[in-house]
Amino acid sequence: MAQIVLTNDLGRQFAGGETTFDMDVTDVRDLIRKLDQRFPGIGEKLQDGSTAVAIDSEIYQEAWLEEIKPASEVFFLPAIRGG
Repeated sequence: MAQIVLTNDLGRQFAGGETTFDMDVTDVRDLIRKLDQRFPGIGEKLQDGSTAVAIDSEIYQEAWLEEIKPASEVFFLPAIRGG
């Protein structure tokens, strides 16, 4: 199962303070759907553009269809904006 890590803020707001989970998922869209089922409301927050996703140390701004392998590490991070 992939290891999923939320920011501390997301963990406090939606997951009772938990930030690390092992989940069986296939891609980021599947992950967000399953997180939202487990923690209602988190899916909308993860899709509002304020969060980036790092899969196995590679950061994605729009990662919906990026593959997540069983041994992957997935981190949700505050999105970095430039100007």
